Amino acid sequence: MISVIVPTYNEEANIASCLESLCNQTLPRERYEIIVVDGNSKDKTREIAERYADLVFVQTSKKVGGARNDGAKAAKGDIVATTDADCIIPPDWLERIEKDFATRPDAVQVFGLVYPKEKGIKNALSLALANLFSRVGALTHTLYYTLGCNTAFRREVFMQIGMYRCIDAGDDLEIARRTRQVGTVLLDPKLRVAFDMRRYEQFGTIKSLWEWIAIVVRGGDSETYSYSKREYK
Repeated sequence: MISVIVPTYNEEANIASCLESLCNQTLPRERYEIIVVDGNSKDKTREIAERYADLVFVQTSKKVGGARNDGAKAAKGDIVATTDADCIIPPDWLERIEKDFATRPDAVQVFGLVYPKEKGIKNALSLALANLFSRVGALTHTLYYTLGCNTAFRREVFMQIGMYRCIDAGDDLEIARRTRQVGTVLLDPKLRVAFDMRRYEQFGTIKSLWEWIAIVVRGGDSETYSYSKREYK
């Protein structure tokens, strides 16, 4: 079984589309579970999620990494996959994850790339650069940009290495450093999800990237910048 973990916070506008895409996978529904871990939303996120998910509960750990950790602790699957509540998941996503782990016994973490939900050259170029960063890092074995919206782990290894650090940004880079010590971190370029560009459209691409970098170089937390739990228009 695959356990899909979806962290949420005030996502009533997006969560239904995300979970509908997860419910319409080519993998038979009985072979995966959907777990929604909510950051105590003030809207109807949890109410909507309960229509689709197998399990919905409020997180007890901090940050988005903590939400994923809480979900993994409650998971029944041998594989833990994570995505974001504002993403749209292609129908073959879980089938491809299952196949990647089956064909690569050495792989302990599998991750993929992203494409924009919203059309436009600017959005396409922004994510093309992010994908290039992921490809170059994986090919050179220097770093693994394993976005939390499109990654999966062997659950046993995920628990063994101590799960995600509960930090504001950079946890997806940091966890790959630890999983590499026990096995292969595999990039599957065909494993893609539709990524919501609202952060970049509302706050600006350069500003958003700068804030992310500033937080990461400070070890994942900063008194000056905040990356998680943003309020969107």
